[in-house]
Amino acid sequence: LVPAVSMRLWSEERASGSIELLLTLPITLWDAILGKFLAAWLFTGLALLGTFPLWLSVNYLGEPDNGAIAASYVGSWFMAGAFLAVGCCLSALTKSQIVAFILTGTVCLLLVLAGFPLVLNFFQDWVPALILDLIAGLSVIAHFMAISKGVLALTDVIYFIAMIGLWLTLTRLVLQAKAAD
Repeated sequence: LVPAVSMRLWSEERASGSIELLLTLPITLWDAILGKFLAAWLFTGLALLGTFPLWLSVNYLGEPDNGAIAASYVGSWFMAGAFLAVGCCLSALTKSQIVAFILTGTVCLLLVLAGFPLVLNFFQDWVPALILDLIAGLSVIAHFMAISKGVLALTDVIYFIAMIGLWLTLTRLVLQAKAAD
């Protein structure tokens, strides 16, 4: 869902030429970036809330760990925010929504796969252990899995906020570079 939501954030503005109008409005570039990002994140959060009846069904049928389920919702929302920030940046790189969709899907997949033991074990013979540990620590899946166990650690929340901040800053740099062209 996230690549589909984010693919049009900036690529459509560039393809239609309306980015010039947007950039001449009395708002800063940060305002435009944050406005688009927060709108997409809110939409994704509403889509996530659409799964709430499943939680109710599971509670009706059994005794689940509601703390872990609630934490998983929070983790999913943060992960969606990080992936939306990636998509926002990659959408700013191209005029094509399809290219933005494919790039976002690929980068998000790589951010998830980087933390899987199978992938890390595959590269352990070629890459020093310190770099592998760094890559595993930067993986989205490691932080999401920690949250989904019901533990909402500050380090995991900071990780997702930092990812969002990094990719939105890169979005700003891309848009500034494109405006200079």
